[in-house]
Amino acid sequence: MAEEGTMNEQNSVEESAGNIELGGKITLSGFSSVEPGKMVVVKKIIGNYVKKMEDRTENFESVIVHLKVVHNSEFEIQAKLAANGQSYNAGVTDFNLFFAISRAMDKIIGEI
Repeated sequence: MAEEGTMNEQNSVEESAGNIELGGKITLSGFSSVEPGKMVVVKKIIGNYVKKMEDRTENFESVIVHLKVVHNSEFEIQAKLAANGQSYNAGVTDFNLFFAISRAMDKIIGEI
């Protein structure tokens, strides 16, 4: 249990008002109902894409990823990147949460 707390502090995970903040530049909204085991994968997927986005932009500001469950079976992901003084948006709906996140992040990377 103590290890988990240390890990959260190390990764700068902060949860407030239903939002989860990762490292100050990543905000996850609507993910509070996602199982803890799936959240580990979600954070890794988003973290890997954010690294790619930081590499492709000169002035990376933030990423906001919003999850909405549609009809109890589909996941709607709205992702927004603020970088280079611009805003890049993508929305994807899929039955698989991980595919939805990956497809939304791929769309944003394609716009950069």
